[in-house]
Amino acid sequence: MVSVEFTGEATMNEVCYVNSGGRKLKSEVIRIKGNEADLQVFEMTTGVGVGDDVEFTGELLSVQLGPGLLGQVYDGLQNPLPELAEQCGFFLDRGVYLSALDEAKKWDFTPSVKAGDKVAAGDQIGSVKEGIFDHWVMVPFQLDGVLIVKNVVAAGSYTVNDKVAEVENERGELIPLTMSFNWPVKRAVNCYAERLKPSETLVTKLRIVDTFIPVAKGGTYCIPGPFGAGKTVLQHVTSRNAEADVVIIAACGERAGEVVETIREFPELIDPRTGRSLMERTIIICNTSSMPVAAREASVYTAVSIAEYYRQMGLDVLLLADSTSRWAQAMREMSGRLEEIPGEEAFPAYLESLIAAFYERAGIVRLNNGDIGSVTIGGTVSPAGGNFEEPVTQATLKVVGAFHGLSQQRADARKYPAIHPLESWSKYEGVIDKKKTEYGRAILFRGDEVDQMMRVVGEEGTSLEDYIIYLKADLLDFVYVQQNSFDPVDDAVDPERQEYTYNILLDILTAKLDFAGKEEARTWFNRVRQNFLDYNSKEWKSEEFEKLVSTIFQLLAEKKIGVEADAEGIL
Repeated sequence: MVSVEFTGEATMNEVCYVNSGGRKLKSEVIRIKGNEADLQVFEMTTGVGVGDDVEFTGELLSVQLGPGLLGQVYDGLQNPLPELAEQCGFFLDRGVYLSALDEAKKWDFTPSVKAGDKVAAGDQIGSVKEGIFDHWVMVPFQLDGVLIVKNVVAAGSYTVNDKVAEVENERGELIPLTMSFNWPVKRAVNCYAERLKPSETLVTKLRIVDTFIPVAKGGTYCIPGPFGAGKTVLQHVTSRNAEADVVIIAACGERAGEVVETIREFPELIDPRTGRSLMERTIIICNTSSMPVAAREASVYTAVSIAEYYRQMGLDVLLLADSTSRWAQAMREMSGRLEEIPGEEAFPAYLESLIAAFYERAGIVRLNNGDIGSVTIGGTVSPAGGNFEEPVTQATLKVVGAFHGLSQQRADARKYPAIHPLESWSKYEGVIDKKKTEYGRAILFRGDEVDQMMRVVGEEGTSLEDYIIYLKADLLDFVYVQQNSFDPVDDAVDPERQEYTYNILLDILTAKLDFAGKEEARTWFNRVRQNFLDYNSKEWKSEEFEKLVSTIFQLLAEKKIGVEADAEGIL
């Protein structure tokens, strides 16, 4: 943090440059008191001293929006890291800032409006092809009122800085439009007709998520968990298989090794939708723990602003923030330097409101032309020691719609995903009828209770009835809640197959089973489990698949003598 004295005017969130040793260090105004301003500097402040000049730009901290964002790797300030590396080498220099978009590349522009048309902020004036998408060239979001198109260029090749149209505002002023424009990162985009309630399930092809703790398109969820429980792996799998058009990953203060792994892996991952590299519809905002702490906040807001931009094109965007705990730690550090009264565990007292404001930028919206777009936000939380009672986790749980709590115990037992099926919850609708899933979860709860009891009194002290409930819960956990990420079939399961499989399991869970003793019950459930594991790895509706289904039903018919009383009306 740097405190400066200024003359004239200054604005909150205004961008400034601290001139030190011939370098301009980018910073942001975070507090103003009279003629003094406190700046958070997005670079190391080594060498900055009393008497250094500070240049106020009059512009808010903004993100550059336009074609060419997809497939890029940026730092928190939207500098393209590959270009920075070419210019600076292995170690990035301070005070080097590059354009976020390729200003030399030409795009094939096709106009969608003509002279005399009326448009408003966020409306489409043309399009260019960006990967598999038609990237809308839009009226900048900050323009007010009804605008009249005065002229528009013919279809052809243009750069992002070439003028492609001219509009007149209500005051009679002519405003030139290019393919790109800037937008303040801390201001939510609101150029849409209506904000809708998230209701449609965002399919992730993870059975435990889609069935028991679903996420909605335009919804929010968090993944808290101790170190090594699989948060980053879960995000990788979700980004590959989720039914979203654009994936944005904000690596906010994560260890450099994990971020490098992400950057290396994503170009190698094959997109199931296109058969090409997943990176073609992915944007990575990379801010590692070794980079300046203040830039963590910028990286989170940069990512969500880009997400809102693509939502404005009627696309479904998935934003994965990893990890919001590091962002909160950056806020705690800056709050301490501002000498503010600390809240719980020295986090700032306004921690909850800032976290809520970030997640509130998710949502599903109806655009002015009737198209539907969405931004779904999933944030990981890294509580020390896996303590979910700490402030960042608790502040996050108050605002998100789903909680995917990772368990160290399940991770150590090599259960994937390590989401705890009993502690996790969701407010959204899943791909399977809620009555059916609640019955399955009730079996898991009762099975866990029997398991706890058996640890005290042993298997011999448990009744056969309770032991069967324990075996049913174990079967559901082993063959449905868990998945084999190394199996090409079981790695990603479509909703149709999920429902089909769950209905077969429900037949077993709701059945009254006739066993002479625990040994017979255990042997029978082991046979069913092995058949299910083989079934999970077979192609959907293949000959082997159908054969295993008939074997499972045959095994069930041998022992089923009726339906449990509490299961009537479920099937």
